[in-house]
Amino acid sequence: MELPWLGEHCSERSCKQLDFLPLKCDACGEVFCKDHIRYDDHKCSSAYKKNVQVPVCPLCNTPIPVRKGEIPDIVVGAHIDKDCKYNPAQQKIFTNKCLKPGCRRKEMMKVICEQCGGNFCIKHRHPLDHDCKGSPHPISKA
Repeated sequence: MELPWLGEHCSERSCKQLDFLPLKCDACGEVFCKDHIRYDDHKCSSAYKKNVQVPVCPLCNTPIPVRKGEIPDIVVGAHIDKDCKYNPAQQKIFTNKCLKPGCRRKEMMKVICEQCGGNFCIKHRHPLDHDCKGSPHPISKA
C-alpha cells in the first residue's frame, strides 16, 4: 500500500475493501465498493425512500398512486374497474366519410384520390366514380 490516504473503505461489514473510486449510496449516504453499492447488496435501511415505482394504467396511461403495503396489481385493477377513463366503445372506428355527394358510407381507413386528394369510400375511390375535378391528366395511360 503505497498511497494509504487515497480511497475509502467499503462500509459493508463483511467487505472493508479499500476502494480508490468509492461510491456513495444516494439513500443512506454511506460509502461502498462497486460490489455493494446496490440497495440489496448492502441491505440499505433507507432504500424505501428511493426505490419507489408508480404503476401506469395500460389502458389510459395514467399513473396510479399506490400506498405503502398495497399490491400494485390490485390497485391498477381497481382503477380499471372504477376510475379508468378509457372506453373502447366510445371510440369510433368508421370515421372516414365519403365525399361523394349523396353517399353516406364511412370507411375504417382513408381512401385518398391521387388526383383531387379527397377521401372516398371503396365504391367511389376511382376518379371516374366520383366525378373527379382534380388535375386534367389522363386517367389511364393505356
